[in-house]
Amino acid sequence: MLALAPEHADAHFLLGMVAASTRRFGEARTAIERALTLDAARPDYHAQHARCLALLKHDDEARAAADRAELLAPSDALTLDTLGVVWSRLGDHERAVAAFERAVARTPSNADFHYNLAASLRILGRFSEAERELEAVVQLAPRVYRAHSALADLRKQTTADNHVARLEALLDGVGDDVDGELHVRHALAKELEDLGEYSSAFAHLAAGKGRKRQTLDYSIANDEALFATLERVFDAGRCAAPPAGCPSREPIFVVGLPRSGTTLVERILSAHSQVQSAGELQNFGVALKRAATTPSNRVLDPQTIEQGVRCDLAAVGQRYIDSTRPLTGKTPHFVDKLPMNFFYIGFIHFALPNAKIVCLRRQPLDSCLSLYRQLFAVAFSYYNFTYDLGDIGRYYVLFHRLLEHWQQVLPGKVLEVSYEDLVAEQEPTTRALLEFCGLPWEAECLDFHTNTAPVATASSVQVRAPLYGTAVGRWRRYAAQMEPLITQLRAAGIPLE
Repeated sequence: MLALAPEHADAHFLLGMVAASTRRFGEARTAIERALTLDAARPDYHAQHARCLALLKHDDEARAAADRAELLAPSDALTLDTLGVVWSRLGDHERAVAAFERAVARTPSNADFHYNLAASLRILGRFSEAERELEAVVQLAPRVYRAHSALADLRKQTTADNHVARLEALLDGVGDDVDGELHVRHALAKELEDLGEYSSAFAHLAAGKGRKRQTLDYSIANDEALFATLERVFDAGRCAAPPAGCPSREPIFVVGLPRSGTTLVERILSAHSQVQSAGELQNFGVALKRAATTPSNRVLDPQTIEQGVRCDLAAVGQRYIDSTRPLTGKTPHFVDKLPMNFFYIGFIHFALPNAKIVCLRRQPLDSCLSLYRQLFAVAFSYYNFTYDLGDIGRYYVLFHRLLEHWQQVLPGKVLEVSYEDLVAEQEPTTRALLEFCGLPWEAECLDFHTNTAPVATASSVQVRAPLYGTAVGRWRRYAAQMEPLITQLRAAGIPLE
């Protein structure tokens, strides 16, 4: 078409959409920008441009493109839904809900629009509305399996009110859909655990996870290489050098294995008048990757580590701070709660020497079980180790040893907070946390559950309730099934008590 009509705006736009459909977002951006030079009055062009920019981590440009789309008063449901997705990725969940609600109003028969609305409502803590939207998805399209796992996680199920029968009927027809089975079995595991049927719950987890694991090209060797490179590059000699990075004191990094209490600590900190939550930002890793200019499609790999330490890390730190605007800058400090930033502790030390780093630690068996019980995004390869308890155990050992390494080469840089201590001794642990972060005591931090800020993590339901201890020692319910993991961790010298 473009050979016949090189100035055909829609052909350029559709070429961009084809590229985006195969995740070639750079090419998509170029094609859509060409379409915009030919016809700048199309809100759908601007919305898809914003989506590509957001996926490329150009947040400021994405925000500007989304604003331009909204100024053109889009009325079609797909464009409104696209804008909702963009605002959600940018952390503006109020605007996301507004866009998704308009999309649903325009096309109430579209299950995906209802699902997207439910996801943003959950982030804002509007759980009853989220449940309504998820039930709409199930009624419109019962085989949108992710809606069933989302419903199961939204509240504690009871004998009088649960979805077990519906889920069991759905499981019978799941067929060869591996991811569909994974969602349904996760939902069943969650609901059966709520009902106290622990053996059946674990059996569903093992079946769903095991089948998914068979489809993955995952090897612990790749993760071992990553951890080993970090420990070798950030040796005692390198870490003894004085850091001369960006002097900003704004960031507080909360890191640790997922499901170890990182969201809880984020909520405690962001309840302080001097702190805001910035959510789970990938900005630091992206800033380092761009500085390293390594060719792989992974944000962090051994080559990026090797190249990254040769970069101007002060510039990386400044680019990181700049990239968080305008989301941050409203308070003296912000919390970046991307759990896997534990990989970047050495880089953060040199790029942002005045930043605070808090690492959550949890009883190893509870930590491993929580990773196994959680259904992460199935397309996100960084969590491929969570589909098998043996893989999780090996990964936990790597994590444990890396944290010991950071404490050895960067003493005093990282405050390790025990999830169990926080539950058992909330006030003294919170006081120590605030003191480490250089924050004056504020009693509001004990009432973190009243914090109204959005929560875009798997803990969005739990952290809106007061602190509870029912998750401590959960592994004991599954002690028999976890015996191989217990043996594995003991053999690696991991203290379990």
